[in-house]
Amino acid sequence: MSEKFDVIVIGSGPGGYVAAIRAAQLGLKTACIEKGKNGGTCLNVGCIPSKALLDSSYKYHEVKEAYGAHGIATGDVTIDISTMMKRKDKVVQQMSGGIGGLFKANGVTSLAGTGKLLAGRKVELTDAKGEVKILEADNVILASGSVPVNIPSAPVDGKLIVDSTGALEFSEVPKRLGIIGAGVIGLELGSVWSRLGSEVVLLEAMDNFLAMMDQQVAKEAQKILKKQHLDIRLSCRVTGTEIKGEEVEVTFTDKDGNEQKQTFDKLIVCVGRRPYTQGLLAADSGVNLDERGFIYVNDLCSTDAPGVWAVGDVVRGPMLAHKSSEEGVMVAERIAGQKPMVNYDIIPNVIYTHPEVAAVGRTEEQVKADGDAYNVGIFPFMAVGRAVAADEADGFVKMIADAKTDRVLGCHIVGPSASDLVQSVAIAMEFGSTAEDIGMTVFGHPTFSEAVKEAALAVNGHAVHMPNRKRK
Repeated sequence: MSEKFDVIVIGSGPGGYVAAIRAAQLGLKTACIEKGKNGGTCLNVGCIPSKALLDSSYKYHEVKEAYGAHGIATGDVTIDISTMMKRKDKVVQQMSGGIGGLFKANGVTSLAGTGKLLAGRKVELTDAKGEVKILEADNVILASGSVPVNIPSAPVDGKLIVDSTGALEFSEVPKRLGIIGAGVIGLELGSVWSRLGSEVVLLEAMDNFLAMMDQQVAKEAQKILKKQHLDIRLSCRVTGTEIKGEEVEVTFTDKDGNEQKQTFDKLIVCVGRRPYTQGLLAADSGVNLDERGFIYVNDLCSTDAPGVWAVGDVVRGPMLAHKSSEEGVMVAERIAGQKPMVNYDIIPNVIYTHPEVAAVGRTEEQVKADGDAYNVGIFPFMAVGRAVAADEADGFVKMIADAKTDRVLGCHIVGPSASDLVQSVAIAMEFGSTAEDIGMTVFGHPTFSEAVKEAALAVNGHAVHMPNRKRK
């Protein structure tokens, strides 16, 4: 007789492991299937290792470039890539191992192997030895995540041409580094290796930089990153690559349509990610995919098959770990009879360059396209005492509010601690706050967060620490 569970989760990334833990907390007999290491892409080859390298590389950059202004003399500074990578691996191991501990503490059955959904909410589990077991469940949650997109013009060989995973494993600093794609992943990886000494060129096919972000913030971020020696080339389409010894020659058309060639020591391909459904669904599972290969779900993450749910990168919406986790919690609680919802209008988005770029809610372009009347407040970090004292005065906070109700529609930040500052606005938006509400809130002084308060005040022409814009 096959083993029966209330809930079986396939995948232990941010959506899967959170769903499994929450289901178990609610008293449901739960199993989580993972063919690799717990934590999925985020913990093992994504969010966590990239942030570890970003942190290490920025510390190196600070010692070399910034300490002198504080009167700190360091002499010659070197970087040991091997030690840096060992630290990154240790961080990953600690976080991934922690999930196993959480499973045990919450009573989740952890199953190693590959899961395949069959008809009638049965799951075929194949372990590392090839042995197959059939499991049954009242509910199945699909959380298989995503993988990097490959392009025919730059086939990944794992040595000279790598994807985002391979870019986390370089054994030395490449002198010339090419990156196809100037999105979130490309900018973060480019920042890491640029700080360590690489000459970095990013080839981006889009005409606009960070097209998904508020364009005023995007342009400011581009200006700052250019000062950091990131060579960002827009409207450049890669048409071919050729390995020549220990180098890779890239052919691309530039913004004027002219063919160009450039040689690099390493090439990173990071043009996006796609849902991973290989081997996940039997033909008669009842689960359908949309035209882009995502598992089709409704707003509650329910698939076309009764009792089968899907969350995270494998379904529509932004591929963000925190979005995946919230969907995992929602599904677990709905299975348990509760009725939570995910507010997809208030999901923060962050780029972990330095300074950071962060956003929540609608951009000015989106609000304008919707035809809504709005007001904007902008406050620069150069007018924030804490930012100036910390040599972190680049960037600004931009607040957008409805012209009639004053409710905050979006907040966009390029500057220090943007990832944390935007979260305070996300909380305010969740509770329907107005710009005036945020402006009336007492903020500590001196803090970076004062820029948020002043931007909120500026929405209605009440900023204190800068001249206010004249209203039309």
